[in-house]
Amino acid sequence: MATPSIQQIRPASLDSTSEPPALFDGTTRLYISYVCPFAQRPWITRNFKGLQDKIELVPIDLQNRPVWYKEKVYPPNKVPSLEHNNKVIGESLDLVKYMDSNFEGPSLLPDDPAKQKFAEELIAYSDTFLKEIYGNFKGDIEKHAGPQFDYLEKALNKFDDGPFFLGQFSQADIVYAPFVERFQIFLKEVFNYDITSGRPKLAKWIEELNKLDSYIQTKADPKEVVDVYKKKFLA
Repeated sequence: MATPSIQQIRPASLDSTSEPPALFDGTTRLYISYVCPFAQRPWITRNFKGLQDKIELVPIDLQNRPVWYKEKVYPPNKVPSLEHNNKVIGESLDLVKYMDSNFEGPSLLPDDPAKQKFAEELIAYSDTFLKEIYGNFKGDIEKHAGPQFDYLEKALNKFDDGPFFLGQFSQADIVYAPFVERFQIFLKEVFNYDITSGRPKLAKWIEELNKLDSYIQTKADPKEVVDVYKKKFLA
């Protein structure tokens, strides 16, 4: 479990009343939102690579966004984005790969070409995974979401040298973790659907994720997840 000594204190979210940071002053900044699963991906990457002192975390209040974020930082006005070397880049999948390639710390891709290829397949499939589940919250959960969790279960059977998709923790785990976290909470609370039932590898994967400080520090508030998803998908 996480030890208090390395738990990160979460900075307050910046809103429409907040002044911008000293933009493009050479500081590398990761702009996130605490409620956004896409932003959680590069946040986990930052933590796992031990870049807490190299990349400043700048949380944005998505319900009350500062005007300067769109005007001066990232015109698409979404999170995540990364301010690095006098430019700003976005898109969570791109950021995970960019941060892994351009910063020090343990690599999140193994040298094994077969594992690299499988990582690309898993990452490419993630959009389909999300569409199939998000698009069917009002339908038959077992019929539509079930096969997606079966896909993960099967993927976790491919390499047996560790509990993660490629054996060791990698980009592929980071891509799925924030969403599985939320789906597990929401589907159990609202539909009494247990995503780990009959999926022992998935259950073990979640258990092992929850031993990683780099992930634990990024987890969402379960009550907030349920509230946000109810409003967004069941209203």
